Amino acid sequence: MAIIGAKDKIDRMLVKKYASVKMDNYESNKMVDAQKMLDTMNDYAQMQRDMLTLCNKLKGVCEGVTAKSAFYMHSKPRAPKKA
Repeated sequence: MAIIGAKDKIDRMLVKKYASVKMDNYESNKMVDAQKMLDTMNDYAQMQRDMLTLCNKLKGVCEGVTAKSAFYMHSKPRAPKKA
């Protein structure tokens, strides 16, 4: 069974200190709609996926251009060495 309440001296002091404090949560009506937040997070995740895909395509294109424009010093096949 769980113990409810102050467990040590510090907890008892905190309970005493904040027992008379009254809080008005005036910002509760300013909260963002949960569905709007989820839609925004989904949009951001989709943008990240699109950027990753675009980056990978660009990387492939750059590698292709680099490979086609490379200058090879020994592009002719060499004759095998005689033993």
